[in-house]
Amino acid sequence: MSNVVLITGAAGWLGGLLARALRDDPRSPDLQLILADVVVPTAPAGVDCVAIKADLTDERQVKGILESRLGMPGTVYYPDLNRVIDSLFDVGAQVNVDSIRLLLDAIRRKQEPGGHLIKFIFTSSLAVYGGPLPEIILPSTIATPESAYGVGKLASELFINEYTRRGFIDGRILRLPTIVVRPGPPSPATSAFISGIIREPLHGLETTCPIGDSLDSPALNLPLWLASPHTTIANIVHAKHVPAEQFPPHSRVVCLPGFTATVRDEILALEKVAGREPLAFLKFKDDPVNRRVVSSWPAIFDNAYALSLGFESDVGGMEPIVRKFQSDHGRSI
Repeated sequence: MSNVVLITGAAGWLGGLLARALRDDPRSPDLQLILADVVVPTAPAGVDCVAIKADLTDERQVKGILESRLGMPGTVYYPDLNRVIDSLFDVGAQVNVDSIRLLLDAIRRKQEPGGHLIKFIFTSSLAVYGGPLPEIILPSTIATPESAYGVGKLASELFINEYTRRGFIDGRILRLPTIVVRPGPPSPATSAFISGIIREPLHGLETTCPIGDSLDSPALNLPLWLASPHTTIANIVHAKHVPAEQFPPHSRVVCLPGFTATVRDEILALEKVAGREPLAFLKFKDDPVNRRVVSSWPAIFDNAYALSLGFESDVGGMEPIVRKFQSDHGRSI
């Protein structure tokens, strides 16, 4: 069985972490990697790797990814879609929907009849949820997205489920919690502050929290559904090893385990780990639009199904996550 793994978006933060985690995975012997992105990804040391610059919205380039010297992959990871703003409808449809359809079709056409099905692992998002929601999200909760990003994720999920039902691929869809603390520079994403209020103060950099107007604001009691980078990457790797028969026939969607913490919980964990000094770099400017969007996201999920498949959950809330980030990425103040 082929242990060639294709990672798209491999030049990004998540794709790079995934490549290194797969290299170190004892359940992935004789690993070979195909790394693809719009810029040439950096190959991790110690593994046979092909790095390809490719635009997944171009059919010819998509086909080329599957024709490298390593041949057809046995597993495909599609770690993320680009966040295209709602006003750019045509661009959003091309980047967030058409690209994955092109890759799925290219795989389908190269799939040998009766051969081993390629595992197609797609990271989705809690942005697929919107509108009135139950207090606890269950596997049966209907997804009704209210953003272009969420629509793109859900549309891709439907394609993957359909291609799996038809026997074209062996799909696995992972709805991720918000990952905290993400390293690197701040991003324009609505959720960026969730990592920023930890990361920047630890590095002696000023940052603005768009929720509430002070450390005493009741708005900081806003609950969030979170997971650490370490646990998230471990779960994405684990998805490769879940036997296909453990999924129900009607859906390959799994909401990855997370935990609920408030914005205030994050700040308290920062103070407990690093003292009050970093709090001086934390400013507040309440943004009603950001607060409305973040408040619409579900904050409590039932982890039982995901845990039954062998996925894992963070333990101890925010404090160990902040400590690990501080240990891994240092503190410059």
